[in-house]
Amino acid sequence: MTPTEKIWHNGKFIRWDEARIHVLSHVVSYGSSVFEGIRCYETPGGPAIFRLREHVRRLLDSARIYRINDVGFSIDQLSQAMIELVSVNRLKSCYIRPIVLRGYGDIGVMPRNNPIEIYLACWEWGKYLGPEALAEGVDVCVSSWQRNAPNTMPTLSKAGGNYLSSQLIRMEADVNGYAEGIALDTSGYVSEGSGENIFVIRDGKIFTPPLAASVLPGITRDSVVSIARDLGFPVIESNLLRETLYVADEIFFTGTAAEVTPVRSVDRMTVGSGRRGPITEKIQTEFFGIVNGTQDDRYGWLTPVPAAVSA
Repeated sequence: MTPTEKIWHNGKFIRWDEARIHVLSHVVSYGSSVFEGIRCYETPGGPAIFRLREHVRRLLDSARIYRINDVGFSIDQLSQAMIELVSVNRLKSCYIRPIVLRGYGDIGVMPRNNPIEIYLACWEWGKYLGPEALAEGVDVCVSSWQRNAPNTMPTLSKAGGNYLSSQLIRMEADVNGYAEGIALDTSGYVSEGSGENIFVIRDGKIFTPPLAASVLPGITRDSVVSIARDLGFPVIESNLLRETLYVADEIFFTGTAAEVTPVRSVDRMTVGSGRRGPITEKIQTEFFGIVNGTQDDRYGWLTPVPAAVSA
């Protein structure tokens, strides 16, 4: 990670190195944070943030689920702050990380007297699973770690504590020589990757697990569903058996970090031709054409960032 000049904190810009919290902040002991990952793309018209308001809305929804009912800023205010953040740091493209956390106060589990801190940071970041993965695909495994049951931790919230599970899935995959792991839910159905939603293609139909399978409501997931349907492919939300992965024609991940990344094998079993399939390629082409500004932004997904300003 290459530091940028400024980070936004509770309404003010501060230097990167000033963005610090106390070691006894509630979030350190208890994982009490919610966050987002948002991409800003370089386009012919300048930097543009992908589905900004939808990400901010999910951030505030995540906070509300964890009873952080008032973060002190509206969707409009936080959206504008992120636009200014990219502009102030003079970035052509970047990854934006908003974080809402419970700070330094009481040390017990009850967070009633802990202040709410909001940080917005951005930095340059390439392809999450490697640039070659977009065409060649990645090798993945089904993890031994299951996703949380929906009555244990709220899976609709993008919360820091939820990602302890994701770390275990990703580390297990890495130790065993895979790029990523796929988790099953507590009923044994396919859920998602450590940080990605999953799509499975069979006989020209595109299947994806429902939110009830302990799936985060991905914004890139939603975008791909719109693109696929407009391209004429049926998209079906359905519980998927593990063995569905082994007989799929194509599989791909979606996510802010992963974007649209094909899967070439699952548990050492080749998927399709062993690289990106034709339907995945068509969806990729549409997705990157829109976000990179080479195709019409027909969905209104891009928020332009004005020329650099001083903070």
